[in-house]
Amino acid sequence: IFSSGDLVQRFEPSWNAAKLASQRRASEALNRIKDRAFESAGAAVHARTPLTEYELQQQMVAWFREEGLVSDSAPVVAIGGNAGNPHYLPTADRCKPIVADEVLLLDLWGKYAKPGAVFADITWVGVTGTAVPEEPARAFRAVAEARDAAVALVEDAARTGRDLRGWEVDRAARAVLEQAGYGNRILHRTGHSLGESVHGNGVHLDDYETHDDRRLLPGSGFTIEPGLYFETFGVRTEINMFRGEQDARVTGPRQMEIITLGN
Repeated sequence: IFSSGDLVQRFEPSWNAAKLASQRRASEALNRIKDRAFESAGAAVHARTPLTEYELQQQMVAWFREEGLVSDSAPVVAIGGNAGNPHYLPTADRCKPIVADEVLLLDLWGKYAKPGAVFADITWVGVTGTAVPEEPARAFRAVAEARDAAVALVEDAARTGRDLRGWEVDRAARAVLEQAGYGNRILHRTGHSLGESVHGNGVHLDDYETHDDRRLLPGSGFTIEPGLYFETFGVRTEINMFRGEQDARVTGPRQMEIITLGN
């Protein structure tokens, strides 16, 4: 008896040229929204204008409509200790104010409301001040290195035609974080399939929650999103990647360091 997992993912989860183009456009729109959100948070802190996580989230929801994007949820806006909870989502009744000198994490995903369009899904991190404290900076350097180790593994396998399975990519990223001393701060897998649903039906980069031994087949689209979570802050970097016939590529910009939002 053989698994049908690789057979199934040759169909619905697989991206063609049109799906890839729609995902790139959605990624560009998400990055514009992310930039506007960081600008809004920085301006509010500088002017000492009250602004909560939920209020910033609702600004982003309006920008989604402007960009023509749809999503199955409002974006994540998480400051300080809330960013240390990878499952946090602000609501009108449960949210914190955006205040100075805290880590601010934004996680947003969306697609165009057209048949066959696929999701883009990104996470970026800023600090509502003029300087990044050493502890978050060090943690972010580790997650960026873990992300890039995963990217390099996928690129090499695509270039050489080697079979690569989801659990292997997760293990490569987590090895970087464990070597940096953060093994007990990992709370989720490295990535998930992207498709017409934000969590697609293809291979996940997972040897943490499950052991996904499906292959990253040509046409696969997925996130790479290592994160580290602490009592007073959390950091995550999330990018999207596409595996082609002979290559693999990141479909949007990579965050290299935490953004400062102070003036």
